Amino acid sequence: MKKIALTVLITVALTGCNDDTAEQQEFIDQVKASTTPKVEEIPKLTQFEHFDYSAGQLRSPFVAPQPEIIQSNLVQIKNCLHPDPDRTREPLEKYPLDNLAMKGTLGSQGDMWALIKAADETLHRVTVGYHLGLYHGEVKDVQNDYIELLELIPDGSGCWKERLTKLEMLEATTDDAS
Repeated sequence: MKKIALTVLITVALTGCNDDTAEQQEFIDQVKASTTPKVEEIPKLTQFEHFDYSAGQLRSPFVAPQPEIIQSNLVQIKNCLHPDPDRTREPLEKYPLDNLAMKGTLGSQGDMWALIKAADETLHRVTVGYHLGLYHGEVKDVQNDYIELLELIPDGSGCWKERLTKLEMLEATTDDAS
């Protein structure tokens, strides 16, 4: 009895799994025949009006001006402290002081040179009289662990004020040691 019931069950199950898809194919063919494909017309392009940009020679509002441009636009008042506008700028004057790092010193106490690493990973050698930083910082003293700079800071009224600043050598990190 169990064998007969099992045989009937398997037979019923297998009849549902036939490969006859003729009915489905007939439905697909009927749908395809009753629908017509519609292609939409390509939209017409609108003519654009040419605009001639005439402010190309002006400063871009999206780019920060260089410090030397700002400083050249400041009014110079006579009988007032100000930097020498004719002095040639040195390579390290294009970096803010926080983008410069003192990495070491060379020489003896009478003739000391400092090694300065710039933001672009270049190494520069400076001594007394060299300039660095955005504010005309002149190196006044080089010690084993710091450089002393005399910077000229604009006061907003056309004059400049002197400010002493130190660029100190930082402790070596794991990146510096490798």
